[in-house]
Amino acid sequence: MKCSRTGPTAFTVEFESGEELLREYRTNLSMGGLRLETPDRVALHSTLTITLLGPFGAVETLQASVVAPLPGGVALAVGTPTKGLPDRLLERAVPDALEAADAPDGPGQEVPAGPDEGAAAAPGQQNMWDRIRGMGRTTKLMLAGRAERTERALLLQDNDPQVLFSLLKNPRITLDEVIRVAKSPYLTFQTAEVIMKSPLWIANLDVRVALVHNPKAPPAFAMRILATLPESEVKAIAKGAATSMALKTAALRRLQTGT
Repeated sequence: MKCSRTGPTAFTVEFESGEELLREYRTNLSMGGLRLETPDRVALHSTLTITLLGPFGAVETLQASVVAPLPGGVALAVGTPTKGLPDRLLERAVPDALEAADAPDGPGQEVPAGPDEGAAAAPGQQNMWDRIRGMGRTTKLMLAGRAERTERALLLQDNDPQVLFSLLKNPRITLDEVIRVAKSPYLTFQTAEVIMKSPLWIANLDVRVALVHNPKAPPAFAMRILATLPESEVKAIAKGAATSMALKTAALRRLQTGT
């Protein structure tokens, strides 16, 4: 696999053989991830345009975000569905091998549960919880950006703040899940900032209340949110339901002055 930079935020990944493509698909692409090998420095969380070149000349263009540094490169979360990608890049040149890409490596191998399967797996299969719990950090980060709802519910319980950040990049994340992130004890400045910058999310009162009461929320954000809260919430903060004395003092001042 050859990787080359073609622009400030553009890279080309060329697969030299069908076997190489299928190996990368099985390892990363099938889960919405991609290992980009590059000596260049690429900013974390930046969005890249990735052009994939198949061994027979087929071309696919993907949008991906940088989720983690790797030795000699970075890990990407692909924002475009990758189902059927090997078929398109190989132009059905090796149909038998394509079927093998989604099959177990051999007799007795456990088959991971799919995103729509329940927590209880059939005999010989991992249930979804065990599958996600057994993932490495990079794999979880790749999954978070494209996870289905059941997978997201499990990832929301992860104690890695970067997983929560990556979940917010998932285009299918729901408002109730954003509220859970806002309440999380693993909230970071970067995660809170993403929520604050989303007009849809920050317009929701439950999201703002979750953030203002989270001890991990940056004080500057909490102060900004305070000015937008209804009087009932401000009174609750002034009476002691505040994460800091500064926030409680600001709430008391607002009640006294009306500003």
